[in-house]
Amino acid sequence: MVKTKRVYDLPVKDDGYRVLIERLWPRGLSKDRAQIDEWCKDVAPSTALRTWYAHDPTKWEEFSHRYRAELAQALAQRALTTLVQRARQEHVTLLFSARNPELTSARILAEEIEQRLALPST
Repeated sequence: MVKTKRVYDLPVKDDGYRVLIERLWPRGLSKDRAQIDEWCKDVAPSTALRTWYAHDPTKWEEFSHRYRAELAQALAQRALTTLVQRARQEHVTLLFSARNPELTSARILAEEIEQRLALPST
């Protein structure tokens, strides 16, 4: 099972394995408070893409397309495969810092992981 959650929200037991999927550490958050199990920068949108997007709702569709293209690159694919393997074993919570959970890369990444989980494992 994969879910998404703001990294600023309090951790709960049901979060399972907590993965921060940002390139930059969230502003004003201590590592103790974040309680992450992994910081996976390799599946985060590139700095150029993140800067271009700037969480502008009018750019969401294009951001989604560009981010999925980045996820298709080798380094991201390896990290994504590891997250899928982890999600087959336990709950995984993808942590993001954006204010709007509907317009965040975590939503897209969760969809990608769920699609792979639906496939037979090899």
